Amino acid sequence: MSSESASVRSEVAAFQDLALLVHHLEDELASFRRRALAAEARVKELEPNGGSDSADVAELRRENAQLKERVESATARTRQLLDRVRFVRQQATKGEK
Repeated sequence: MSSESASVRSEVAAFQDLALLVHHLEDELASFRRRALAAEARVKELEPNGGSDSADVAELRRENAQLKERVESATARTRQLLDRVRFVRQQATKGEK
């Protein structure tokens, strides 16, 4: 076997490997495209005025806003209590001296 024919065979093998790789990439891209299209369709369903779930999404957003307000309020009250505890502790420490 000549070195030229061995070179041709290795090029053919490399081309076959490349063709197989391209085929796998095509399959993967097709899968990504299907997933992207499905995700876009789902987003359109959930958008306001876009589907039956839009009322549920709006309600969840309202509820989320209310919960955020409650957390902020509880955080503020907790800070006030912590400030009071610190003040009382300082007063108690001064009284012990």
